[in-house]
Amino acid sequence: MASTLPSDTRSPQATLLSACRHWLSRDEAVDHDAQGRGVHPWYQVMWLTGVDYFSTLGYQPGIALLAAGSLSLIATAVLVGVTLLCALPVYFQVAGRSYAGLGSIAMLEQLLPGWWSKLMVLVLLGFAATDFVITMTLSASDAALHATKNPYLHPFLGDANLRVTIVLLVLLAAVFLKGFKEAIGLATAVCIPYLLLNVAVLIRAFFEVASHPSVLPHWRDALKAQGDWHQIALAAAILFPRLALGLSGFETGVSVMPLIAGDETENPPRGRIRNTRKLLATAALIMSILLLASSFVSVLLIPKEAYREGGPANGRAIAYLAHKYLGNVFGSLYDVSTILVLWFAGASAMAGLLYLVPRYLPRVGLAPEWVASTRPLVLLLFGSNVVVTLIFRANVDAQGGAYATGVLVLMFSAAGAAAITLWKERSYALSVYCWGVVLVFAYTTLTNVAERPDGIVIASCFIILILIVSGISRYWRAKELRVGECRFSDAESERLWNIIAKQNVNIVPVPSLDPELRATRAQRISQYYKVQGGLAFVHITLLDNRSEFLSPLRISVRQEGEQYLVEASQAVATANAIAYLSQQLQPTAIYLVLSGQNLMRQSFRYFLLGEGETGLMVYTILQHLWEAAKAPREHPRLFLVSE
Repeated sequence: MASTLPSDTRSPQATLLSACRHWLSRDEAVDHDAQGRGVHPWYQVMWLTGVDYFSTLGYQPGIALLAAGSLSLIATAVLVGVTLLCALPVYFQVAGRSYAGLGSIAMLEQLLPGWWSKLMVLVLLGFAATDFVITMTLSASDAALHATKNPYLHPFLGDANLRVTIVLLVLLAAVFLKGFKEAIGLATAVCIPYLLLNVAVLIRAFFEVASHPSVLPHWRDALKAQGDWHQIALAAAILFPRLALGLSGFETGVSVMPLIAGDETENPPRGRIRNTRKLLATAALIMSILLLASSFVSVLLIPKEAYREGGPANGRAIAYLAHKYLGNVFGSLYDVSTILVLWFAGASAMAGLLYLVPRYLPRVGLAPEWVASTRPLVLLLFGSNVVVTLIFRANVDAQGGAYATGVLVLMFSAAGAAAITLWKERSYALSVYCWGVVLVFAYTTLTNVAERPDGIVIASCFIILILIVSGISRYWRAKELRVGECRFSDAESERLWNIIAKQNVNIVPVPSLDPELRATRAQRISQYYKVQGGLAFVHITLLDNRSEFLSPLRISVRQEGEQYLVEASQAVATANAIAYLSQQLQPTAIYLVLSGQNLMRQSFRYFLLGEGETGLMVYTILQHLWEAAKAPREHPRLFLVSE
């Protein structure tokens, strides 16, 4: 007799939905070498952060010209001064205290108590998302600009900057949906040729300046028209915030710390800290030299009409010089290198967000379960990229304000965290210096927001989205047991616990283990219920910090007559701890007392403080667990007793 295989009775829609869920839930996580692949010398890791930092050379000189004109070199010098004297010292301090790669956000989280630290993390993650998302959209927009302005590609692409940008973002998302492994070797292969090509263009431009000595007096005349040196310096300081996106890369520099080789036997790992500081200092020096050189030749050799919006040098000043003085073949080679490094800067930003968001939010219950899977998060980020690109119409100059806002707020928070930490460590001189840096970044941030408010609008949208998702996630995950592990205070407690687990006793949660309260509660239970077995009175002690989502329980058990007294400390929520203990003990019954107080107030107390109407929450949590298990199992009887 022929046998037939069982057919799938599900509808085609249900089958397709199931396949989509399976595909989305497959974890193609970004492979960070810190998670098992070893470490590398700092000068190799530098190129991984360098694709973000150094890629700004593709658009920074053009943005400086557009923002400051003849003052762009002076404003860039102010930017370099802030880089070396403000940002670099602050991130030296961050590297010394965040060697696990958590960055300045973790420093602030440790300085603030309870829910204030969680709120601060969510707000800063909103600005970090602004920084990284705009890195992707701005880099793709500038890469598209280099492609459409290339003389060999322009006949095919025309001026379709927006469409080319969207295509680049689609390719970026597709790579991560397929599975992207972060590769230091690839970053090196992209970044080093790009820097060498920039050096070649700058050397040729310096020869051009030397062969046309009249350009220097012409520039000096333009400066004199701005006023005396005091007025010029003041104007440059006022214009500097418009160039602040040239400060990007420091937060990425400390986030890659786990990849940097050092003596792992030290605690803290001073070798890793020392090498990270070498990375930050070397990258800052290279970038400072290149920024000053590129700004110098750009202001001398590029006419106003070329760098204005729509001009051939707008957003691509060095590429303009490459084509003009080294020919279209070399210029096209430079364009290809620039497109690659800008695309890889977007990939680095995407990888950074895929690493940053899951690292902070799930452990405090402020992220849904799908955050642990890469593909849904990639799709969410891709959607955000498309929306931001459409809002700014793929305009590089227009996105500068939003980019600078994200970068500056993170630097401002890092300076504040360093200043407070140093003050607590009694390093008063360094703390005062960092407070001065806080003022510099406060001025720069406020000026940038006032002149280009679109950045704070975009950041606010990300913050609101993160707050909404976090609140919903905390609500849905409230029914989890929320216990990391279980430890016994002593051997006697463990012995008595094993006895209770075998006897199937009745659990009676109580607000304290006071003998009089226990006697009253036992009398009422025996009066109204037919009790089979002994009583185990359970008292839960909560953590001081109720904003935590998971916590290890410390259990102490003792016996008085026929009663067992169980005290569980360090819990984050009373109801969840009781549900956890009942799952471990498998009691005959649980007697839960209802307070009869206002349910809305009790709900907020449970959400924020882990307290509230314990009886109803234990019932809800256990029902959720039993329904999710879908396995035949004898469950304890639940009795809801009113006071």
